[in-house]
Amino acid sequence: MIKRIAFLGCGSMGEAILSGMLASGFKPSAVIATVRRAERAQELASRYGIVAIASDEDAEANQQAVKGADVVILAVKPLGIADLCREVHSVLPPRAVVLSVAAAVSIEQMEAALPAEQPVIRAMPNTPLKVRRGVVALSAGSRASDSHVALAHEVFAGSGLVLDVPEDQQNAVSAISGSGPAYAFYLAEAMAAAGREFGLDDDTAILLARETVAGAGLMLAQPGADPAVLRRAVTSPNGTTERALATFEEQGLPGIITAGAQAAAARAAAITSELSGS
Repeated sequence: MIKRIAFLGCGSMGEAILSGMLASGFKPSAVIATVRRAERAQELASRYGIVAIASDEDAEANQQAVKGADVVILAVKPLGIADLCREVHSVLPPRAVVLSVAAAVSIEQMEAALPAEQPVIRAMPNTPLKVRRGVVALSAGSRASDSHVALAHEVFAGSGLVLDVPEDQQNAVSAISGSGPAYAFYLAEAMAAAGREFGLDDDTAILLARETVAGAGLMLAQPGADPAVLRRAVTSPNGTTERALATFEEQGLPGIITAGAQAAAARAAAITSELSGS
């Protein structure tokens, strides 16, 4: 059971994790977060009732935050993860699970910058954690036991789907569910743009696109939902929807989506290589 959790960095993804945790029953008094700016620390403290410290005001903020922590969440940009590990190396409690949510930073890179027996878990969450509909993939390091993995599950349990994957699948997860919300938002943008082409005013076009994508998402969230079955159910033979979908196929939309996901995964692999200096 987690009694104290530290967020080192709390930007968009860190805040998504934090809000999901608190909504699922974590006590604000169990959370401490570090950020760079005092204004951001005050914002988080006011919004969530947690302790938040600005490193601009306290150079030892990260070291103070990890003391006594059961779980330490690393939620800074990938480029800063290794330095952050080295910064808190000497004060990390041996039992503390270090949980990174930074894309493309390997477990090996983190373990190299941490004490010899420190348990490390790599996570790939997505921002729908904010509304408790997130997806999180966890990969355990060589020093992480089943009990450590259970603590990581506890962090995300109330925020959506949590699954365990081998680390070599993390780039694929990043390309599908990590970046995936942006794909859905991009689809809604494109639908709204099409509406404007038909002469709809901006407010109506975005409302139709937004509510349609959100409603379809809720249908997909039903137990056992199959996107292919749902698609066929609203596609009448020789009807308007069938004609639109046929055009998407002709224009190569499925291939475009696959190519985009492959590009995302390739970029994640490249970042890992860049960070390792190879």
